[in-house]
Amino acid sequence: MAKDFLTPVTRTTLTADICRKMVSHLIRGDWRSGERIPAERELCQKLNVGRASLREALKALEIMGMIETRLGDGTYVCKRSEFFSRPLLWAIVSSSEAEAHELVEARRLIEVELAGMAAERITPENLKHLGEHLDMMERSKENPLEFAQADINFHIAIGQAAHNSILMNALHLIRNLLQQWISRSLSIEGVSETALEQHKQIFMAIAKKNSIAARAAMQDHLNEMAISLLDAQQKLSSEDSPIK
Repeated sequence: MAKDFLTPVTRTTLTADICRKMVSHLIRGDWRSGERIPAERELCQKLNVGRASLREALKALEIMGMIETRLGDGTYVCKRSEFFSRPLLWAIVSSSEAEAHELVEARRLIEVELAGMAAERITPENLKHLGEHLDMMERSKENPLEFAQADINFHIAIGQAAHNSILMNALHLIRNLLQQWISRSLSIEGVSETALEQHKQIFMAIAKKNSIAARAAMQDHLNEMAISLLDAQQKLSSEDSPIK
């Protein structure tokens, strides 16, 4: 059953009007992450639009990463971090080195502070989860995909331990943008070993509730990884170049 916030679209001839209205509901959280939205027939009735125009709008929302269609099951709302980062991810697929530097700088600003805050605010449960991700990194040294996921989860766990929802959302955004580069950097010899040791230093500083040491360890880690990430980006750009 559709919710009361669905009302007819004023200009029924434009797919863009339907799309804008749906986007506003999704951004406001009228449908929660993971929630199934009404079927096409019900949406058409509530919005007072034709099915063809509605389908075009839904396709646009799916491309934007705001909704996903599951065959035979329905249409569901994606995680907010996914649809907030999708347009930015398109923008950096072929980004310049200068833009890559800007993203690395943003990550430093967010994650160094989160590490310090985590050291001050971490709970026993937070510390347990952080340790589990570190253990997974140790166990998956020979599996780049699993190692990269454990790496990402470790940083997300630090964000959770900082207990600041705004910075946590910012971390999700930055991590989504850099995830592909992190995976590529691990293909460089020696990077995974270095990353693991640096994560251990970060973990120990947070476990000891030493915010100064935690910030310093995170700063050192991100500085080192930035070199690998930028090297991977330069390598990818040279491979994609038509001039060899």
